[in-house]
Amino acid sequence: MTDELELLRNWDADAAPLTEPTRAQARHRLLNTIKRTERHPGPAPSRRHALRLAAAAVVTMAVAGTAVVITADGDEGGRAGTNAPRMRNAAAVTVLNGAAAFASRHEKPVAPRDDQFIYSKRVIEETERKTGEVKTYVDENWDSVDGSKRSLTMELGRVIWEEPMGKSSVWPPREWSKLQKMPTDPEKLIQAIAGSGTSDKSLDDFTEWDWYDAYFMLGELLKWPVLPEGLRPAAYQALALVPGVRTTPGMKDSAGRAGVGISYAEEPRQKDKYLIFDPRSYEFLGFRDVRTSRSGKQTYVQLSHVVEWAIVDRLKQYP
Repeated sequence: MTDELELLRNWDADAAPLTEPTRAQARHRLLNTIKRTERHPGPAPSRRHALRLAAAAVVTMAVAGTAVVITADGDEGGRAGTNAPRMRNAAAVTVLNGAAAFASRHEKPVAPRDDQFIYSKRVIEETERKTGEVKTYVDENWDSVDGSKRSLTMELGRVIWEEPMGKSSVWPPREWSKLQKMPTDPEKLIQAIAGSGTSDKSLDDFTEWDWYDAYFMLGELLKWPVLPEGLRPAAYQALALVPGVRTTPGMKDSAGRAGVGISYAEEPRQKDKYLIFDPRSYEFLGFRDVRTSRSGKQTYVQLSHVVEWAIVDRLKQYP
């Protein structure tokens, strides 16, 4: 893929046009990504990569807008965009509620000052699918607690300086104060993030797109290394409420630990992307993702986990 808009240009012209709510969601996702990349004064390829992800999200919306959903009786129901009843997977609910309980027991409450930084170290093991070549990256990040200072992040070993947030808005919020305001009630958390938090409809009225949006946003939130007390367990419990979330046994994380995967199986573009949990304690172990090279010729399977995090007083300071 050489152009970030290629996905949009190649989208099936015979498909039904996007509805106005879907257009609004697409516009929000693109603008959100653009705002975030504007904080990265680094090489242009990084910006193009981010925009390709945003373009892919728009196409995902178009695909989700015509996907067939399954009713509670197991028959094919209405198209996505309706509020047809849908089933939840019992095994996934067990794992995610177990993860919430584990996080609640082992969560370390923190109260960083606005002038501090959140340090985190993440290991990423990347395997090229065709050749089997494996590379391991150790990415370290120093994120400004209130977003008022420059942050230093890494992406597959490449250093990226992020400018102060200013009036920019990204997901998940980088400012600790905004994270603290997020609900720790699972249902209210979903309502706060799905549709950019602009919808006041009940979960019973959620459409296929609303649920996918909730799953995507919750997954992004859980990638943040440290969250205010109670928010991470709430995010796991919220994921357990999403219809279409399923388990896959026999997985391993980037440290070689055996685990069970959680994925949104109904969305094709989420294929092979998992959150990985310990099958007994339900401790969260890490992520499994798939990355395609800029040329579109190579595909990489990524396994990642956070090694450590801490609150520090300045950039490049270690715990």
